Amino acid sequence: MLLKLLDWIRMIAVAIAFYFGYQIGFKNGYDPVAQLHFMIPIIIVAIAGISGFEGLCFGKKSAELKGFEAGSNYQKQSAIALLSYAVIALIVYFVNWGIKAELTILFTFIFFFFFSGINHGLEAIKHKNYKWQNINRPFITLLLIAGMIYPVIKALQNLK
Repeated sequence: MLLKLLDWIRMIAVAIAFYFGYQIGFKNGYDPVAQLHFMIPIIIVAIAGISGFEGLCFGKKSAELKGFEAGSNYQKQSAIALLSYAVIALIVYFVNWGIKAELTILFTFIFFFFFSGINHGLEAIKHKNYKWQNINRPFITLLLIAGMIYPVIKALQNLK
C-alpha cells in the first residue's frame, strides 16, 4: 500500500512540476530558465529521490512489484545512485549554481532514466514481465523527455 502511495506521490509531483513549470515559463513572454529552475529539482527528487528511498527502505517489495529479483547489492547500489541525483539536484537548486549546473544534473538523470526505460522494455519483451511497474517505464520516460525538450532547447539557445 505504501509503495502504491509513493507511486502516486511521484506522479502527482511530476504533474505539478509540469503544470506550474509551464505556468512560470510562459508568465511574461517565455523564460525557459525560470521554467527549468522550478521543474528540474522537483522532477528529479520526485522520480529519483522517491525511487531511491523506495529501493533502500522497501527493496524487496519494490523489486517484487517490478518483477525483478530482490536483495542484490546491485539493487542497493542503484537506489543509492538514484538518491545521489536527487541530492545533487537539491544542492544545485539551493546553492543557485545556475542553468548550466541544472541542465547537467538533468541530462545525467535523463541519461540514466532513458537507458533504464530501455532495460525495462527489454525485460518485458525477453522475459514477458508485464507488471505495471515494469512496463510503464519506457512510456513514462518518453513522455518526460517530450515534455522537457522545448524548454531545454530554448534554454540552450539562450546560452549562446
